[in-house]
Amino acid sequence: MKRVVQIELPDEILITLKETPEELAKEIRTLAAVKFYQMGKLSSGRAAELAGISRVSFLQSLSRYKVPIFELTSEELKEDLKNA
Repeated sequence: MKRVVQIELPDEILITLKETPEELAKEIRTLAAVKFYQMGKLSSGRAAELAGISRVSFLQSLSRYKVPIFELTSEELKEDLKNA
C-alpha cells in the first residue's frame, strides 16, 4: 500500500531551485532516503525504495551526498585491519 504525503512550498522555492514540482519531489524523496539511511532509520533497501531507485543505484548515489556506505567506528576499523 502506498500513501501520499503532501508538503506546501512557496513558489519562490521552485523558482530559486529552478526545478519543476516533479523534479523537486524526486529530490526531496532522495534526500530524505539518504538522511534516514545515514541516521540508521532505514536500511539501504528501504531507503532505495523511498528514493524510487534500485538499491545499487541508491548506494552509488551516496557519494554524491558525501555519505559513506559503511560506518565503522575506529575500534571496528582497527579490528578489521588487524584481521586483514
